[in-house]
Amino acid sequence: MIPKQPPRDGQPGFLYLPPYRVHGISVAGEYTTITIPEFGVTFDMGQCTRASLTSDLIALSHSHMDHVGAIPYWFSQRYFQKLEGGRIICHPEVAGPLRRMLDSWVDLERQKTPNEIVEIEPDTDLELRQNVVLRAIETKHTCPSLGYSIIENRHKLKPEYLDLPQSELRRIRGEGKELTVKTEIPLIAYTGDTDRGDFLERDEFSKARVVIAECTFFDEDHRGRARIGKHLHLDDIAALLPKWEAEHVVLVHLSRRTLLSDARDRLATLGSDADRVHLLMDHRTNRRRYESQLAEVADVPIEKSSSSTTTEGLSEKG
Repeated sequence: MIPKQPPRDGQPGFLYLPPYRVHGISVAGEYTTITIPEFGVTFDMGQCTRASLTSDLIALSHSHMDHVGAIPYWFSQRYFQKLEGGRIICHPEVAGPLRRMLDSWVDLERQKTPNEIVEIEPDTDLELRQNVVLRAIETKHTCPSLGYSIIENRHKLKPEYLDLPQSELRRIRGEGKELTVKTEIPLIAYTGDTDRGDFLERDEFSKARVVIAECTFFDEDHRGRARIGKHLHLDDIAALLPKWEAEHVVLVHLSRRTLLSDARDRLATLGSDADRVHLLMDHRTNRRRYESQLAEVADVPIEKSSSSTTTEGLSEKG
């Protein structure tokens, strides 16, 4: 008898949420790596994806194996491909063990691969580029953990100066007065693995345009599992959706216990919020969405775009 073919390895998911792209792969307990190319940032490094190699910054949420296992390979591949730089930011309690892990590879490989581990305190900002920062936010997991928010800082003219001519504004500025006020605009937030907490209702999450949220459990019988493991359940997401203004909420880190077909059915119960919630690893749905975006731009019927039948054979397991 001819044996069955082995199951396919995981395929990274992709969502285009204008103007941002979300590349990544995420299955609870196996791997999580989420890349936002527009900012050169990857959240976590459980598997070294091609997209993640283009990032020069890894923002590590916590140190469980499915989120850190590919760190040595990521540094090695960047060095092999002659990509300069590359650093990882992490909770201060994680930095020492990470450095020791990387040091151990020197003896194994008989070479020293350049690497940089940077500690970041909660509520500290790291500049990504002019007027854009990455902020670390302490979360609640079974080990030291951080969430992150990418924030744009804009300076707006104070209301009392809006109607003044340029000449008057120059005069006031010459007197040393501040004409503008800084406004923070959260763009993308990442929860990492975490339990519920007030920190998920901070402006960095509630006002973000895109929230990438861990949601390990969907089944109604798994609420207890979620609390024990300090993970989010779909019920937690449902409670947070009215508080999050995000145009898009991307759920990652689903357990393999959850069939994608069941997850889609559960999302449908979210009512009007369901349309803004996406499953990163739902390749079939996301491909169809992308084909619709292509068709809209090209002004052609969806059926004339690339075939969607290639995804029909993919496993329906998360």
